[in-house]
Amino acid sequence: MLLPKHTLRSACLCAAFLLTGFSSRAAQNTSNSIPASAAPLLDKSGNPAGTRTLAIGDAAPNFALPGIDGRTYKLSDFAGPDVLMVLFTSNHCPTSHGIEKRLQKLRDELRGRSFGLVAINPNHPDGLSLDELGYGEYNDSFADMKPYAASLGWDFPYLYDGDQQLIARAYGCLATPHVFIFDKARRLRYAGRFDDSRFPQEETVKSPDARNAILALLDGKPVPVELTKPHGCSTKWREKKAAHVVRETSWTQIPVTLERIDAAGVAALRANPTPKVRLVNVWATWCAPCVEEFSSLVALSRQFDMRDFELITISLDALKDEAKAQAFLQKQGAGLTKNVQASVKKEGRTTNHYLFTGANQDSLVAALDPDWPGPLPHTVLIAPNGKILWRHNGVIDHATARAAIVAALTPYYAPTPPPAKPANSAAKK
Repeated sequence: MLLPKHTLRSACLCAAFLLTGFSSRAAQNTSNSIPASAAPLLDKSGNPAGTRTLAIGDAAPNFALPGIDGRTYKLSDFAGPDVLMVLFTSNHCPTSHGIEKRLQKLRDELRGRSFGLVAINPNHPDGLSLDELGYGEYNDSFADMKPYAASLGWDFPYLYDGDQQLIARAYGCLATPHVFIFDKARRLRYAGRFDDSRFPQEETVKSPDARNAILALLDGKPVPVELTKPHGCSTKWREKKAAHVVRETSWTQIPVTLERIDAAGVAALRANPTPKVRLVNVWATWCAPCVEEFSSLVALSRQFDMRDFELITISLDALKDEAKAQAFLQKQGAGLTKNVQASVKKEGRTTNHYLFTGANQDSLVAALDPDWPGPLPHTVLIAPNGKILWRHNGVIDHATARAAIVAALTPYYAPTPPPAKPANSAAKK
């Protein structure tokens, strides 16, 4: 079997994975980390002890925070508008993603009126577990804020509070998104949710609370509803890191089961009669590029663990090396989480890791991907009902594979479709 020359690409992959995989948690922002002895304890709601959200009538706390444009912004930089909205939001949160278009629509609607908008990311990457990043391509680091904002065409300041999270504490930011709207004197007049929907579809909004408050203030009228409860993703305080490390370490200790599979079994996996998106990787322990990219595949499986997604691997090791392949998977921490175990069991399967038993590779190619040129590793992304959405022969680029998965899953929460009406319901009317 031919092996492609992947030395350079493998080196690039390893570098990319250091930025995106499990090891990145210890590497990110360590120079600014809060000593454990100085870190406030989290309360039962997961917020720093004594957290208090601003009350109606409170003055807007001052801040001096870096923006993605290289400037440092203070509250006084927004002194002009009669109404100011301080929006705590984040790169990763699906509820924040859900309001993106409605936020831009509001921004456009109020152009020319005395309205100001500043967005603040309150989160630190240490406060996120890898599987909380399953709704997008970006984490909540300062570095990822610029490409995230650019992808949305944001033309308002986007500031970072993640290093110290003092401003999030001062305002009492409980989640992203969390909205605070101030009048000309910079007294709080509204606090809470942006609106009542976590979905991107505008028709799911029944109560546009932030918009109602802003328009009332601009028109000199009382705010109809001053307080609502924010909904979305909890603020990712840095104090959450220790618990995430323990959890992510536990993933590496899950026992791995390796089962044998033939071409017919592979064809059944390819048909994918499930609602899940499947990333299928063909590999072998004797394939150096396969070994080098495997940690990236495991990281992708963890990142999208809470989505309708699964990683399936097919080893081309010889039967005599079955134990070696199983040991490699165990060393890589590729065991199935409870979420994946449940979905696999529902299908009547016991694992997502297989050893191919066919006499030759041709039958595997025909069953999995007829466009596969032959060399290892080979990876395909399969939609429900079996359509191949993305394929790559050779070492994957982590960011490219992640983007393909996000495109397949979407970065949004999806409304539950209404139950189907009985076929004869129309006849009964």
